[in-house]
Amino acid sequence: MLKKTLLRWLPALVIMLVIFAFSNTPNTHLPQFGIIDTLVKKASHMLGYGLLAVAYWFGLRFEKSRWWLAVLLAVIYALTDEFHQSFVPGRHPSYVDVFVFDGGGALLAVALVTYFRMKRKV
Repeated sequence: MLKKTLLRWLPALVIMLVIFAFSNTPNTHLPQFGIIDTLVKKASHMLGYGLLAVAYWFGLRFEKSRWWLAVLLAVIYALTDEFHQSFVPGRHPSYVDVFVFDGGGALLAVALVTYFRMKRKV
């Protein structure tokens, strides 16, 4: 039982490690995408935290009443990640990233999963 529970949370742990690795990269070592740089990076925030929220919800066994907890956990991790970035050269914390892009991506991903899970049951 414990092994099954740990395996359910493994995707969230892996995604958290990937996010940490990206946020631990100094600004000078990040790829630049020219004119669409901001768009690519903000979309990456949304994708990463969207995947994290879905992974948290997977850990919570996709219980309908706990979707908000998956989103909240993703936002809390985003807050800790922004704090961590304040110690990385060339990086700075941004509450806009947390509440607009990270939180927005988490909410959007959970909404999409809910939609497709409902559609599949019909």
